Amino acid sequence: MRPTLFALFCLTLLCPETIRAREEIAGPVTAEILRVIDGDTILVEARPWPQQTMEVYVRIRGIDAPEIHSHCDLIRAGAEQAQHVLEDMASASPTIQLTRISGDKYFGRIVANVTLSDGRDVGSDLLLAGLAHPYDGGRKPPEVCDRD
Repeated sequence: MRPTLFALFCLTLLCPETIRAREEIAGPVTAEILRVIDGDTILVEARPWPQQTMEVYVRIRGIDAPEIHSHCDLIRAGAEQAQHVLEDMASASPTIQLTRISGDKYFGRIVANVTLSDGRDVGSDLLLAGLAHPYDGGRKPPEVCDRD
């Protein structure tokens, strides 16, 4: 029994992609946007199964928008602009699709790709508009307030 467990343990070390794939749901999961929290987070009512709904906070995969609660006026202004653009997207497409769904480092929140009803990717649109930066989930750079 122990050699079998050891072999299984060694196999999991050699195949981290397989393990990570189990921690991610491909989707799509249909959801309705209830509220925009900030430039990269929304509250949705997801419908993962027929006749089943759940409210969950969704961090948009691949982006980091400026922080609303920043001490820097310029960063806070950028955060408000990103939030308003995301609110406009939400009002034009209250039903969305969530894909590549996984847990976040904060309990109760998920990370997912968010696609509008017209097929546009929310994260890509915010990146192209210059309202967010690429983010891979690692450590964020320190906040720098340019007052030029």
